[in-house]
Amino acid sequence: MVFPIGDDNRDRKIVPFINYLLIALNILAYVYWQKFGQDMQVTLAYAAVPGEILTGQDIITDSKIITDPYTGQRFEMPGLEATNIPVFLTLFTSMFMHGGLAHLAGNMLYLWIFGDNVEDALGHLKYLLFYLLCGMLAGLSHVFSTLILGQSMLIPSLGASGAISAVLGAYLRLYPGKGIHLWIFFLIVTVPAFLAVGVWFAFQVVNGLGALGGTEAGGVAYAAHIGGFIFGMLLIGMFAKEFIAHRNASRRRWI
Repeated sequence: MVFPIGDDNRDRKIVPFINYLLIALNILAYVYWQKFGQDMQVTLAYAAVPGEILTGQDIITDSKIITDPYTGQRFEMPGLEATNIPVFLTLFTSMFMHGGLAHLAGNMLYLWIFGDNVEDALGHLKYLLFYLLCGMLAGLSHVFSTLILGQSMLIPSLGASGAISAVLGAYLRLYPGKGIHLWIFFLIVTVPAFLAVGVWFAFQVVNGLGALGGTEAGGVAYAAHIGGFIFGMLLIGMFAKEFIAHRNASRRRWI
């Protein structure tokens, strides 16, 4: 069991209230909007469905009885619900929805640890725009990978993972040497960000290769993670020009 529990924030200059707001909105959406995940009508209406995004048409389907191929257990799979907003906007609404408490907790832990430093580099407004833009681009990465790999176009996707992956990509480029505290079994160790985040990205790529067989690996939209990370690394150069220029100038003075 390995997961991050914090990072070195001694050089942070601002209070990252946008990051706190994003965390609060994700929690509130799950608790009050999704009713702790029990309101399937809301979840299935406002999650992002690749078939809807590609056609621009709202799709409503009937529920089906599914048999688990491993356990033989039969269960009812709810159908897609009517979406009362333009379907393209589900790329936005799905960013604040989650499939369960573990899904929510894991995403918010990563956002708590890595988002504040990226906001510190960008400033409040730029960070918000970066987060939302990359989150929707990550969603589109999932949509087009679903089309290219011939997967089901009617499986909804949701979660902040794509946007948070972009934050990780930005963090890696902005703070490659910053210390990340990891809990490894019963030990807490500190490693540089390029190692911690690099291993995380390698894990996404390796597991995402399972999608090449035509199914989502473990029900996780790895294409959104990979796409979000890449977009984050690329776009942070545009959003954080001043920060990167100042950092590079400081390095030259020390040489």
